[in-house]
Amino acid sequence: MSIPDVCYQMRALFAFKLKEQSRHFSLLRLKVERNLPSSKYTEQRLRHNHTQLNMTSLQERRSMPTKPSMFRINSTATALLIATTSLSILLFIITSPPPPPKSSYYSLYISKSLSDNATISQHLFALTRRPHVAGSEANAEAAAYVLSTFNSYNLRSHIVSYDVSLTYPLSRTLKLTRPPPDPATTFDLRQEIYPGDPYPDVANEVLPTFHAYAKSGTAAGFAAYVNYGRVEDYVTLKEMGVNVSGAVVLARYGEIYRGDIVENAYEAGAVGVVVFTDRKDYGGGASHRWFPDDKWMPPSGVQVGTVYGGAGDPTTPGWPSTSPCERLSNNEVERRGDVPLIPSLPVSAADGDIIMRSIGGQVANDDWQGSADAPLYRVGTGPGFLNLSYTGNQIIATIQNVIGVIEGAEEPDRFVILGNHRDAWTFGAVDPNSGTAALLEIARRLGKLQKKGWKPRRTIVLCNWDAEEYGLVGSTEWVEENREMLASRVVAYLNADCAVSGSGFHASATPQLDELLKQITQQVHDPDNSSQTVYGSWIGTRDSPVIGRLGSGGSDYAAFVQHVGVPSVDMFFGGAYPVYHSMYDAFVWMEKFGDPMFHRHVAVASIWGLLALKLADEEFLPFNYLSYACELQKSAKEIEDEVSGKGVTVIPLYKSIGKLKKAATKIKSQIKALEESSGWSSMWKKDPIKVRELNDRLMMAERAFTDKDGLFGRPWYKHLIYGPSKHDDYGSKSFPGIDDAIEKAKSLNTLEAWRFVQHEVWRASRVVTHASLVLSGEFT
Repeated sequence: MSIPDVCYQMRALFAFKLKEQSRHFSLLRLKVERNLPSSKYTEQRLRHNHTQLNMTSLQERRSMPTKPSMFRINSTATALLIATTSLSILLFIITSPPPPPKSSYYSLYISKSLSDNATISQHLFALTRRPHVAGSEANAEAAAYVLSTFNSYNLRSHIVSYDVSLTYPLSRTLKLTRPPPDPATTFDLRQEIYPGDPYPDVANEVLPTFHAYAKSGTAAGFAAYVNYGRVEDYVTLKEMGVNVSGAVVLARYGEIYRGDIVENAYEAGAVGVVVFTDRKDYGGGASHRWFPDDKWMPPSGVQVGTVYGGAGDPTTPGWPSTSPCERLSNNEVERRGDVPLIPSLPVSAADGDIIMRSIGGQVANDDWQGSADAPLYRVGTGPGFLNLSYTGNQIIATIQNVIGVIEGAEEPDRFVILGNHRDAWTFGAVDPNSGTAALLEIARRLGKLQKKGWKPRRTIVLCNWDAEEYGLVGSTEWVEENREMLASRVVAYLNADCAVSGSGFHASATPQLDELLKQITQQVHDPDNSSQTVYGSWIGTRDSPVIGRLGSGGSDYAAFVQHVGVPSVDMFFGGAYPVYHSMYDAFVWMEKFGDPMFHRHVAVASIWGLLALKLADEEFLPFNYLSYACELQKSAKEIEDEVSGKGVTVIPLYKSIGKLKKAATKIKSQIKALEESSGWSSMWKKDPIKVRELNDRLMMAERAFTDKDGLFGRPWYKHLIYGPSKHDDYGSKSFPGIDDAIEKAKSLNTLEAWRFVQHEVWRASRVVTHASLVLSGEFT
């Protein structure tokens, strides 16, 4: 065959077939790049392409203009040409440079070239310019700012609104009457503007000090001091012969959730509660230096906050507050037991000091006393007499969650969610907008990665919640609305609330994420010591870092972990800080004391974002359930020690944990076997269905720790491994149902009470067994 013959045939064939073959080979290349096909699939696809090409070429040849015999197509030559062309294209695809490995984007994400402390500072300044409590115009403006910023960083973003029940103060008074000749004191209940305050023009927008969802009403009674208002504090008072029934109790903030301070007081018979910010804990003790000269709470500073004991809108328990929707009445809400039944007020250290000086009676224990220069604390009751009144305004207000999405390229139906809330009681520089500024920094860096060609394997969702301060309202409503999809598709939830308040990294997590946390923190430099990593400072002199658990109801991870059962992490730099929930939690405090150079913000954004990248991009989810089994083993031993000699056996729990350990070992081996398949052949041999199935088992095992009936008396909390203590919503408990039952059994000390403990042990052992079955992926 002559050269003109070949050229003519090639031109004719490519003119008719180029478009069709391009489509087939594009599909083939996509499959190769995703490591998805088996060798059998590839052979069939190529054979099909070859056959279709020959059949079509024959039909097309018949419709071609007639040519001289010397130009007619020879079938043997055509077959040879097609085979040669197909092989050439395939070789071109195979020898083309592969895309950059995901790990290259990880190192770029945390590099100095992408980090920007100045932008973080600007975001925080913009977010904290005005007080922005949930439901306010200022908070709606902050939502618009977050939405606009997400959009500018190339995130597909939108706002999800809910109409929820919120409360605001209408009036409140507090009067102290002392025995004659001392005059009565009426407290002004006001936080003072400090000299040089850069926000005096908006100080009047700060809400009057109050407790959200507090009972409206009046209370009058002799004052009694109850320390932190814990259950054990009332036991101590009882042992001292002090009866607080009918009293207005004075408690100091710290140790437990303020809502439980009010609840415990009610259970003890008190008619009202005053909660003060003790200088010993928040005011710097006897130093007499406070903000703006030091980090401590000024004497007039007041910690406000919610006293609601549930999660989400109190009028829509278990379902979303979309409009229109079913709502409970106020009486129905009260009967559920999640809102207080006696009035309460928060007061400053200065006001608490005045009340404390009016209380006589027995001297309080040493660990109940205040700072060195404080008056001697006595327990009462009286002779000081308190008159308290509070009237709240309950309304249906609109709140706004801001959602930003980066869709996954290979598994768009699997989600890694990052969350932080936006609403604040006042300016919110630490709580929560240090976290919001870090979230916006993550969005900025991910936008930069996208411009460099990065696409996540799984979908990443950035969520900026509203009304967290009232009771995790925005996140809970969203989770309740999307419960089924979240339960079947979410890989993990990563939370940051008060992301930066000082030095020192801290994290809490469900245990299968422990190892990933350790790996990530070894890659990020400590913002306060460039010679070591965050991990190095985190472990200190220990062999391993202390990782907390997510049993408390303290932030937005609660709905994800405790209601749905999603693997989760919560993280921050710093910890408890003195100006918490006061009007002094402002940009100036952060700039002077919390993070002057905003390097801690950069570090938390690096850790938080790198966790998301690993969970979104790794082929196999980086979960380790052996860590979970070890953690449960420790908790089971603690329970065994507590019930020793009470006729309760923990053997069922130990057996179920053994099954979990066995299943965790099995899936780890299965993943290792697939990962060790290397080289050219692995691209064709790795079964995508098997990879997906293994990941689904890892993802769904956490769901199996939930129970449809939830904790006894608290059915919204479905997770039987991690949940809040019944008498302290901030307290994180392993096996909370067992723990609550033990506390009750200790109090009643009856056979029936201890039998109920055994029942809770069986319940917990059943969910652990369920988790092991999910992890093993096999029926019994």
